[in-house]
Amino acid sequence: MENKNFPEPGSGDENKKRERTPGLFSRWTSALLQMGLGESLLRASTNIFSVIAILVVIWLVQAFYRQGAFDSGAAAAQAAGPTEEALAATPVPPPADPAALGISRLAQVHTIIPSRPRQEIERYTVQEGDTVFGIAEKYGLQPQTILWGNYGTLLDDPHNLKAGQSLIILPIDGTYYEWQSGDGLNGVAKFFGVNPEDIINYGGNGLDAATVGDFAAPNIAPGSYLIIPGGKREFVSWSAPLGITRDNPAYARVLGPGACDPVSGGAVGFGYFVWPTNKHYLSGFDYSPKSNHWGIDIAGGTGEGVYAADAGVVVYAGWNNYGYGNMVIVDHGNGFQSLYAHLNDIYRFCGQSVGQGEGIGAVGSTGNSSGSHLHFEIMTTTYKVNPWDYLPPP
Repeated sequence: MENKNFPEPGSGDENKKRERTPGLFSRWTSALLQMGLGESLLRASTNIFSVIAILVVIWLVQAFYRQGAFDSGAAAAQAAGPTEEALAATPVPPPADPAALGISRLAQVHTIIPSRPRQEIERYTVQEGDTVFGIAEKYGLQPQTILWGNYGTLLDDPHNLKAGQSLIILPIDGTYYEWQSGDGLNGVAKFFGVNPEDIINYGGNGLDAATVGDFAAPNIAPGSYLIIPGGKREFVSWSAPLGITRDNPAYARVLGPGACDPVSGGAVGFGYFVWPTNKHYLSGFDYSPKSNHWGIDIAGGTGEGVYAADAGVVVYAGWNNYGYGNMVIVDHGNGFQSLYAHLNDIYRFCGQSVGQGEGIGAVGSTGNSSGSHLHFEIMTTTYKVNPWDYLPPP
């Protein structure tokens, strides 16, 4: 008998029935709904989804900023250059241009040698306007060293300096000496106030103690010039002698044709001095015994007046053979004399009395003079004094 209510297995109706059979999730959901929990389930599901969404957003934001920090660090590292490890690991090729290396640390072929004190003679050509003092300062020497090294040219007189002269410049303060036949080292050294060893051991002389031999008869060729380091000597006097008084003016005949005969009587000075020129400042050498300059060179133009610094009697008036040119000497009758040199004109002559401030001549540039000025001296019978100590303030 055919059963129509139950189809055969595998039939089409059975397959449709299987297709309509709900799944596990659907049955679970339906059961919850039947129990009245559907609304709660919906809210719970919504909250869970929201939490998950928030967590995902947080994770994405953190990932974004981590990536940005990495990119910034890489950019900074690239701007700052390679790290020490990278520099150590990566060899740097040398630049093609050696100048790009900057300051070279390689050994130099030439070595800079510090300057040493010279030991050789130098030559200097005198220029217009030079003075013994200026030349000495230029070479770091004393003025007397210039004079002592050039006696044949200057004759110990700084006024003999002329443009165009060739001067010997010693390398050290001292004197210059031409060795004479028969000289002994002991005698020469004593004359200049040094020890024999000072002369032998000075490198500029080229001497050797073993070769020199006996100091009394040293093996030094006559005519050899030796530097005497630290040596000193008396100047050969070129200036007016002391003690030219009205009682014995002929004492000055050695000076030239301006010497006078003895004078009796005459004016006597007041014992103080006034300026002998209109200008009261120097235009040349100052008083300097160490450079054999025993007066002051006072400024003045050719023809300007020269006046007696104190009252007295003229005991020399005329030409001087030792570089003073036209010269007047006044004896003040009180132990002092005053001297006026390089005059262009002379107004008072032998034996005449002059008052203090009276005109006796005119400023000039006669004799050994490089320009118009008055060479003025004050002396006693024993010494030439510093005029600055006796003249009033300028």
